Amino acid sequence: MKPVAKLIWVTTMLVLLLLVFTMYGKPDFLMTLANQVWGCF
Repeated sequence: MKPVAKLIWVTTMLVLLLLVFTMYGKPDFLMTLANQVWGCF
C-alpha cells in the first residue's frame, strides 16, 4: 500500500473512532438510536 493511501486510511479510521467516542458522551442520542433500532423488530 502506498504511504499516501495508508495515511488516508488511518486518518479516516481515527476520525470514525473519534465520532463513535463522541456519541458515547451523549446518552440521549444513544437511547434514541437504540429505541429506533428496537422499533424495527
